[in-house]
Amino acid sequence: MAESLPQEMLTYILSFLPLSDQKEASLVSWAWYRAAQNALRERDVRYNIPVSSASLSTIKSLGFKSICCISLTNLDGSPASHQVLQSVAYHLGPHLQSLSLGGGSPTEAAFVDLILGCPTLRILDLSGCNSLFISGTLLAQPETAHSIRQTLSGLHELNLAGLRDLADLSFNRLSSCAPSLERLSLAYCHLTFEPDPARGCISPQDSSPSQFSFRNLLRFVQERAGRLHALDLSGTGLPPEALRALGQVAGLQLQELSLQSCRNLSTEAVATLCLQQPGLTSLDLSGCSELTDGALLAVSRGLRHLRHLSLGKLQRLTDVGCTALGGLRELQSLDMAECCLVRGWELARALGSVHGAPPQLASLSLAHCSSLKSLCRSI
Repeated sequence: MAESLPQEMLTYILSFLPLSDQKEASLVSWAWYRAAQNALRERDVRYNIPVSSASLSTIKSLGFKSICCISLTNLDGSPASHQVLQSVAYHLGPHLQSLSLGGGSPTEAAFVDLILGCPTLRILDLSGCNSLFISGTLLAQPETAHSIRQTLSGLHELNLAGLRDLADLSFNRLSSCAPSLERLSLAYCHLTFEPDPARGCISPQDSSPSQFSFRNLLRFVQERAGRLHALDLSGTGLPPEALRALGQVAGLQLQELSLQSCRNLSTEAVATLCLQQPGLTSLDLSGCSELTDGALLAVSRGLRHLRHLSLGKLQRLTDVGCTALGGLRELQSLDMAECCLVRGWELARALGSVHGAPPQLASLSLAHCSSLKSLCRSI
């Protein structure tokens, strides 16, 4: 009987089973196997749920399917939002692995209650949730912080991008609750920098309740160097001396680093970074307007395992820098959008038949490169 059901209907039925039962069902036949695989993929789809009373029945239904990735939109401090958060914690929390509250304005109490109901979280997005950090009292109570730490013990990724009210004290409290953190985004947070950031780090007792300092961040990186693999400092105004201090942290082996729109960075600082962090596989330098061809030459020489490179809006980059791209043999994606001085001939030589293109290059963006007419003529 079940074999005659449409594949979509069989997938829908199996999606209500626990993961262990789905695995058992997949052994019945090829049709059940395909349906079980489809149901498993549905669990990993991210569901965007608008926060309103109309969403309560949807949340309950998704709970039966053991959905593990959700984003909550239009979140505020209203009773309706609080009711939705309670429903999420009850129906989805036990198996939720990825939660995004990006741009929302939850109350601190509602946030704490929600997180305590999500013991399996691996990814947490709080980007733009300034309401949680305005008062500076988030997780100030030791009992609450202890409970949150137990809940977030398996958290691997934390997104704090765009938090204008983030300070040393609130960052330290939250990050201390995530001892397994591997990926951290602080993009477009307001970092303060000292003249000599490498000259010692502040102690936790000296953390500022009103400012987020680079020295405090550096102390965090030093403490987590053995585990931290991905860092996003885009739009923070990172100066060259701060990048050098970050790159030389003992034991730090970054795989991904995003420095988008850090306009004060110099070519020399990037060259030093390539020597300090040779294991980088993803690097975003787009919008770092002071960088020249020397930065790309340093990247090609020092980062031999690079897979993803973003160089968009580098107005000083020319064909001279492009000659080195052929040396990045593991490169999979390259973004050179709006590099207006790149004419294309040397890029074609580096990635084309002369040197042989990187065998895994799958994505190339040359959008709005106004000088590429010469490339068309040469081809």
